[in-house]
Amino acid sequence: MNAKLSTDLTKAIDAHAGQPIKVEHPGTHEFYVIVDSDTHERAMRALREKEDLAAIQAGIDDMEAGRVTPVAEADSKMRERLGFPSKEN
Repeated sequence: MNAKLSTDLTKAIDAHAGQPIKVEHPGTHEFYVIVDSDTHERAMRALREKEDLAAIQAGIDDMEAGRVTPVAEADSKMRERLGFPSKEN
């Protein structure tokens, strides 16, 4: 859904020269931040990258601590879970 900006918000965006604008929902009193789509996309990309790096580090930490599953066991469990035939068949 794409909503149109009110005249007040349009003026606020123009006056803030690309800076984020904080707005309050009148019914819930929750705050929202209006940013341009490029800024939003860059922020989401950075967040995904941070989450990916944290997941990779968690995997490295598990490996270094010996919390690992042998490949044959992982393969067997995955085949069973997905309904694939076992390697023996």
